[in-house]
Amino acid sequence: MTSSPEELLPSTRRALSHRIARAQAEGRAPSLVAAVAREGRMVWTGARSCMEGHAPDADTQYRIGSITKTFTAVLVLRLRDEGLLDLNDPLEKHLPGTGVGEVTIAQLLGHSAGLRAEAPAPWWERTPGSLRPELADVLGERPVVHPAGRRHHYSNPGFTLLGSLVEAVRGASWEEVLRREVLEPLSMGRTSAQPVAPHAGGWAVHPWADVMLPEPVEDLGLMAPAGQLWSTAADLCRFAVFLSEGDERVLSAESVRELRTPAVPPEAGERNGGYGLGTQLVWREDRALVGHTGSLPGFVAGLWVSVEEDVAAVVLANVTSGPYAGVVAAELIGIVAEAEPRMPEPWRPLPEAEPELLALTGPWYWGTQPYALKWSSDRGLELTLLRGGGRGSRFVVRPDGDWRGLDGYYAGETLRVVRRPDGSVSHLDLGSFVFTRQPYEPGDAVPGGVDARGWLGLGDVGE
Repeated sequence: MTSSPEELLPSTRRALSHRIARAQAEGRAPSLVAAVAREGRMVWTGARSCMEGHAPDADTQYRIGSITKTFTAVLVLRLRDEGLLDLNDPLEKHLPGTGVGEVTIAQLLGHSAGLRAEAPAPWWERTPGSLRPELADVLGERPVVHPAGRRHHYSNPGFTLLGSLVEAVRGASWEEVLRREVLEPLSMGRTSAQPVAPHAGGWAVHPWADVMLPEPVEDLGLMAPAGQLWSTAADLCRFAVFLSEGDERVLSAESVRELRTPAVPPEAGERNGGYGLGTQLVWREDRALVGHTGSLPGFVAGLWVSVEEDVAAVVLANVTSGPYAGVVAAELIGIVAEAEPRMPEPWRPLPEAEPELLALTGPWYWGTQPYALKWSSDRGLELTLLRGGGRGSRFVVRPDGDWRGLDGYYAGETLRVVRRPDGSVSHLDLGSFVFTRQPYEPGDAVPGGVDARGWLGLGDVGE
């Protein structure tokens, strides 16, 4: 990925620069760096600093806090894809003796395991990880505070457990596995567990005076998988592209889609988002965003991707509290998406027509409800309701010839083409629901049968 600022219009670049200038000034951040990626590469970067003549660039490291959790989630899904574990496995199956009961790996990834939010005192973000040398020191005496699977409750110790799970299954440190399996394949050479120059220093700014105080930089030890990493705007743009498209060297596009799929509902009172598997999901200005925010003493970070609009943004600042990095990153996406909307791909016909699939297209009826079945250019089928809202879905063919639902009401359900003895299509079976070519046609395979009198007018009803 290379920086190509010329690819954005001058007015767009000016608007992006203005937004981060406001963020740095209003948030009183010693420095702030931001970047935007589009169409698979970084297309803009900018920075502001309180130092005259000196500002960070897209290669300057900042601490990214909880964005680290998304990296840890990627490692866990790699284990799943290799068949080394199932997300529904109890953690204890692979990491015995934790004392968290039957919580599953999926529940830990989606923060629904019911674990406490933080490690016991002292404040883990501002103290060395050596104070918590064992998992029991991270979890404390009463690690479970809610019934597993009942609610979303954000848990930093939960991702410590996931990092330890990676180490137990791989037989190597979390840091080593991350470098080998994610950072190197994605060319993220400036992302590391420890700071590597050039890097920003962390600062706290007094709430009522324009003075600063340096923040300590601690190695988080066992808590590292929840928030240890340092990275750059350029590296995080690469990671953002991965979260949008996948990369077969790391995770397939299908598995990355799973990361982005809501795993649990939002917390009570939270109306603007949910949580996937190690990813935060939010809506900003009617725009769906996926990514994560992060903070540690001295640093705030935000990374969001609009998959639909193919735009991502990263914001990093070296201040404990100041600019809302996640909000600014979302607004940078909005600036680009609204000023320079994505060009749709040209329509192209399929490489060849397949008569059997073509014969399935057109109107179908669930009872009397009209649906349409379309054959799309990605060789999938799409079922849509023709009147009003309804239960539509996209389907992809399975090796056995049936079709699997990808989204909507029928996600994961099976669409089966049922044929007569002569090979002609009788009906569609979708999770036991029958779709026929005509609404309640006598002789069709309608469960319960069709009244022999057929359709009746008002004068026929009384006969």
